[in-house]
Amino acid sequence: MQGWCWSWLMEAMIGRWCHERWKIMGRVVGINGWVGIGSGFEWLWWALCGVGQIRKSIASPGRGILAIDESNATCGKRLASIGLDNTEVNRQAYRQLLLTTPGLGEYISGAILFEETLYQSTTDGKKFVDCLRDENIVPGIKVDKDNGLVPIVEPEILLDGDHPIERTLEVAERVWAEVFYYLAENNVMFEGILLKPSMVTPGAEHKEKASPDTIAKYTLTMLKRRVPPAVPGIMFLSGGQSEMEATLNLNAMNQSPNPWHVSFSYARALQNSVLKTWQGSPENVEAAQKALLARAKANSLAQLGSYSANDESDEAKKGMFVQGYTY
Repeated sequence: MQGWCWSWLMEAMIGRWCHERWKIMGRVVGINGWVGIGSGFEWLWWALCGVGQIRKSIASPGRGILAIDESNATCGKRLASIGLDNTEVNRQAYRQLLLTTPGLGEYISGAILFEETLYQSTTDGKKFVDCLRDENIVPGIKVDKDNGLVPIVEPEILLDGDHPIERTLEVAERVWAEVFYYLAENNVMFEGILLKPSMVTPGAEHKEKASPDTIAKYTLTMLKRRVPPAVPGIMFLSGGQSEMEATLNLNAMNQSPNPWHVSFSYARALQNSVLKTWQGSPENVEAAQKALLARAKANSLAQLGSYSANDESDEAKKGMFVQGYTY
């Protein structure tokens, strides 16, 4: 492992906060982990090259995180949507499509992996983590707690419900106040962490849809009230938004300078068009990789505040909210 960056994902529970769940309009809004472990949050740890170097690499201009850490069960649901069985061979083929996309590192700085993926290789025998390294992409998985590593902290406010955006803001502020209280209590260095929050949006069943400008206004208000400027990066999750919605909202947040690097850590909002293009056919791999690059580039432009939705496909406009979604 000498001479290059290795990375890990760690699950951490800090004090009583991990067990908190907040109610919005009578519905429970959990702070979910990435793999459906219930309330709590998980930390992504990137190590061995030094906290500062890893943090700067991940939070670099025009780049974000590709989240492909779905459990095998959740990956199976994705495969089933295009008529494929949930086998290791099919999971490997899909991950190979994603992780061997030429030029992906221009727009993607980190990739969150499921444990199975760490040990998988391409059909030519090249380790997936080496494919990522060649693109200057830092890989991450889950490990036990350790020191000297860079965590990504992820409390998620679910979209489930018919509550207005004002109620989401209220809950998000309460959650983040608790988060930073316990981070400070546990002597976490704010300069060495990255955050992966959900955006402040109305509930998925709310009667009025919020514009990107409105979502940006409420989300940035929450962040400015709760997140210290010492934190270097905010890597938003998409949380069931359509591909285009997630990109438009990120773009709206980058129309003026922010105290932090405001970027993305998307799963479905980077992968949906890819799956629909691939359809499990080897003949479609190149087209599917082009679809991934197109989505990654769109979000890269959004991180820079330069995205335009004029050429978006109908597929990119389709919402992906699933009530009670688990990872």
